[in-house]
Amino acid sequence: MYTKQDLINHIAAIGIKPEDTLMIHSSMKAIGEVEGGADTVLDAFIEYMKPGLLIFPTHTWAQINDEYSVFNPLTEPSCVGILTNLFLKRPGVVRSWHPTHSVAAIGKDAASFVAGEELLDTPCPRNGCYGKLYDRNAKILFLGCSLRSNTFLHAVEEWNNIPNRISDKYQYLKIVTPDGRIIDRPMYRHYHPGIDVSYNYGKMEEPFIYTGIAKAGYIGDARSVLCDARGMADLTTKFLKLNPDLFSDDSPVPEEWYKK
Repeated sequence: MYTKQDLINHIAAIGIKPEDTLMIHSSMKAIGEVEGGADTVLDAFIEYMKPGLLIFPTHTWAQINDEYSVFNPLTEPSCVGILTNLFLKRPGVVRSWHPTHSVAAIGKDAASFVAGEELLDTPCPRNGCYGKLYDRNAKILFLGCSLRSNTFLHAVEEWNNIPNRISDKYQYLKIVTPDGRIIDRPMYRHYHPGIDVSYNYGKMEEPFIYTGIAKAGYIGDARSVLCDARGMADLTTKFLKLNPDLFSDDSPVPEEWYKK
């Protein structure tokens, strides 16, 4: 059974620095038995990252739709795992007002990091939180989950205007602000005709690790991959210029694109 100190040691060993900006995609089940359970996992990251900025995705794309169209950032649960929902309840955590792809953060500049998402009309625009990860040279940790969970690659495809990634019509959503106001937020949604392209994002792990953009290690029992956001975006953009349909299937990235 892992203790909080064990997890802190693993966090440091994989290459995370306390002052980093870090987003975590997570699978609590993969970590194994932890003394104190999921709350101890959060305690370890929050304590270690105190000088930096810690972020979890708190997405609601799975339940927000035409019929259930009102997003309340104070009460709407996340659809991406137990750690994200527990994180939302922690003192000092602030959540963005994006109706389908919100994130929550604690630490340095957390409030300014999440601000302004209610003004945006696509899932992961360049001037939103996912673009700020690039600007801050953030790290993204896949804690016991694969790069299929890599929302940041959805963002990179969006920034590169890859066809058939964003719907051509708005969905008419609403946001309830903490002071009770209602904001109308027409929103384009992710769109993947015939296939969910995120199932093919895993093909990027090998190029990322080979080029030093990513590093694999273990936190608890969870095989985890720590990635540099800016490096991921730049290399993926290079590949998308060579083949805009890169993620339309699961065939490996040609080695000659990244191996010298």
